[in-house]
Amino acid sequence: MRTVPGAQATKDYRCPGCDHEIRPGTPHLVAWPADGTGGVADRRHWHKACWGARSRRRPGRW
Repeated sequence: MRTVPGAQATKDYRCPGCDHEIRPGTPHLVAWPADGTGGVADRRHWHKACWGARSRRRPGRW
């Protein structure tokens, strides 16, 4: 996982936690599978609050 400052967030993404857009300029997190498998296609961009609440959401890969 790594943080993306708002100044470096230049694209639209969809947060898998809430299914809302992460607009350019919005600070957020990028996460990928802990086992290190996969590549760019396996990265997911999350709102910071959604990442923090992920354990309270439905079971899934994250």
